[in-house]
Amino acid sequence: MGRSDGAWTAGTLAASLLLSPLANAAETGYVFVSNERSNTVLVLDPAHDNGFVREIKTARRPRDLHFDAGHKLLYVACGDEDVIDVIDVATLKIVDQLPTGRSPEIFDIAHDGASVYVSEEESAIVRQIDLATKQTLREIPTGPEPEGVLVTPGGGTVYVTSEVADMVHVYDVASHKVVKSILVGTRPRRLQLSQDGSELWVSDELAGQVSIIDTATNEVSATVPFVPPGMRAVDVTPVGLDLSPDGQTMYVALGQANHVAFVDVRTKEILAYVLVGSRAWGVAASADGKRLYVANGLSDDLTIVDVASLTAVTSITTGRVPHTVVIDD
Repeated sequence: MGRSDGAWTAGTLAASLLLSPLANAAETGYVFVSNERSNTVLVLDPAHDNGFVREIKTARRPRDLHFDAGHKLLYVACGDEDVIDVIDVATLKIVDQLPTGRSPEIFDIAHDGASVYVSEEESAIVRQIDLATKQTLREIPTGPEPEGVLVTPGGGTVYVTSEVADMVHVYDVASHKVVKSILVGTRPRRLQLSQDGSELWVSDELAGQVSIIDTATNEVSATVPFVPPGMRAVDVTPVGLDLSPDGQTMYVALGQANHVAFVDVRTKEILAYVLVGSRAWGVAASADGKRLYVANGLSDDLTIVDVASLTAVTSITTGRVPHTVVIDD
């Protein structure tokens, strides 16, 4: 999907900054998008016609984004400067910086909120860093090119994808050991749990599918392949995943296939494909379940999808190469 005639742009809407009040608390409804090549996090307010709130300059190559538990802070992994920037959600300013190892990409925050687990592609480790002291607690060896990181809700397990090894590593927090490595499809990227935690969905980028792991046995129980109408299988490169608030639908961004797939979590049936921008990468569902936000890495825009009608309703120009999108709701 190209940009609509009514698409918002950071450049043409910069003047609206003076009209957009900044956040005072959590649940602002703001949408945050990291832009790898622009070295910015774009802040948007989809509740207002002007949309644009602020463009925050970050360290080089911002990628993964996560809020703390109270949505007071937003953490940004910046791969080319080996840091995680910390944004105050109330002021929309960078207030701190957390040093990492080489090329931080994806991370997750520990169950107790005291530390982060960060994948470092070039070092083939996941680094656990204490948020208070900024000191490394552990370096956890993985297969080559670790990427996706997910801490289970109870905090006992950390799952990590290894792109080159085609594996998901299972790290036991209590014993500080990788207790299993699960073979999945080619080039696993991201991870998402089902609502009850019984399934771990893994996007296998070069296999054009998701692998579904039974978390009780840590074995692959199913796979779901994707072929949107009119697309070649080689162009289907799933990466981003998100779960609908009711837990019934998994949204899968299909990369170069320029679509998002809607998958029934229970039956594994593909319910729909929705055309979005070029190289659909990051995806996030709104808390009310009505909208889906898709970061498109090659068309440099964000597509908003109306979930009920399965329609892409507008595109918003972002910075260059948008990576991750999160919502403060």
